[in-house]
Amino acid sequence: MIIRRMLADDAGKVAELEAANFSQPWKAKDFEKAAEDKDVLYLVAEEDENIIGCCGVRNLLGEGEITNVSVHASCRRKGIAENLLRRLLDEGMQMGMTDFTLEVRSSNLAAVRLYEKLGFKTEGVRSGFYSRPKEDAFIMWKH
Repeated sequence: MIIRRMLADDAGKVAELEAANFSQPWKAKDFEKAAEDKDVLYLVAEEDENIIGCCGVRNLLGEGEITNVSVHASCRRKGIAENLLRRLLDEGMQMGMTDFTLEVRSSNLAAVRLYEKLGFKTEGVRSGFYSRPKEDAFIMWKH
C-alpha cells in the first residue's frame, strides 16, 4: 500500500469511494477543488493502482478540520484509516496546524475508538447534524 497526496486526477475515484461509503458524498468536482487548494491536504491510500482509502484536512488559521475519512469496505480493519490519519496529522503539523477537529456520527463506534486512539477527545455534540439517517455528531478535538 502506498499513501500519497491526492491529485486532481484522482477526484473521480475518490468520489466513487465516498459514494460507496456515505449517504451524502462529496462530488468529483469537490475533490478537484480540494486538490488545488493550498490550505487543504488530501491523502489517498493506493493498492495495485486502486484507491482504497482517503482522508483530508483543511487548515483554518492553524486549526485542522478533518473533512473526510473513507476506506473501501473490503479493506477495513487493516489499519488503513489509522495509517492515513497518522500521516495526515504529521503533514498537517508541518503545514502549521496545531489543533485538529472533526465530526463523527455518534453511532460510528469503530471510528470514535480510532480517533480516541489517535488522541482525539469528544468535546461536544451537534444534535441532528447528519441526515440520511438523522443522527447526532460527536465533535472531537486533538490539542
